[in-house]
Amino acid sequence: MEVDATASGATLKRERVRDAILELIEARRPGDAIPSERVLCAELGVSRPTLRAAVDELVVAGLLVREHGRGMFVAAEKITQELISDRNAFGLPRAGGVWTSRLLEFRTLPAGARAGRKLRTSPAAEIRYVARLRLVDGAPMANEHLHVRADLVPALTSDELEQGDLYEHLRDQHGVQVSEAVQSIEPTVVSRAEADLLDVPELSPALLFERLTTDTRDRPVEYVHSLYRGDRYRIVSRLALGPRVEAPVPREGHPPGIPPGDFTGGDPVTFSTRGVVQQVL
Repeated sequence: MEVDATASGATLKRERVRDAILELIEARRPGDAIPSERVLCAELGVSRPTLRAAVDELVVAGLLVREHGRGMFVAAEKITQELISDRNAFGLPRAGGVWTSRLLEFRTLPAGARAGRKLRTSPAAEIRYVARLRLVDGAPMANEHLHVRADLVPALTSDELEQGDLYEHLRDQHGVQVSEAVQSIEPTVVSRAEADLLDVPELSPALLFERLTTDTRDRPVEYVHSLYRGDRYRIVSRLALGPRVEAPVPREGHPPGIPPGDFTGGDPVTFSTRGVVQQVL
């Protein structure tokens, strides 16, 4: 493992160092240690500041973890959600890991202006407000806030929000069959309170999801906004750029799913997407 000594410029050198450390990460498993800064500086032939700049990038990206007094370790694998294009929509296979929920708050309150507008109801109309922590394999992954129309789910229980598939509960227990969801995703950072819940440093990168779900009668059912850890969650898009020969659909594979909700059975879930370009003035 060597860094080209003839490479000029601090940025290029840092990129070479970053690539070398990535090779170390890819050859190890989550939780494995990588060599110390002193050893890496000697092996790569670079200064401590150059090495630290490259390591800092990998820590922010969620690929390395620093532990004071112990060293640097390969971070846990990111949970990947794949978007698969199908004509004008995306299908969503289930994300990896075992997803569970821990209820933080559950109460009935007026919708208010924003949630009322999203749910096409009066600001004074009652909604079920839910705050819950989403976990993957027992580790916190997202802080989720649900606003569900109370007139559609008057008997919604806390058990339904913590156990099993929420959308199956809506269908089987409340007669509400969800049909479509419009979802947006944008980058953000976590506040101090959110950092404590998600077990990450304050101002860590995160993904903000907003979703509006409607049922088969085109009634808004829930408005959700969720904050996902940027160091553990990523979106991968598979785009169809041209026609291809249709192949038989394999019997085995990911069941359709959408992590912020559930969607665990039935036909593949799709949602329309729209890009927004913002000009910085």
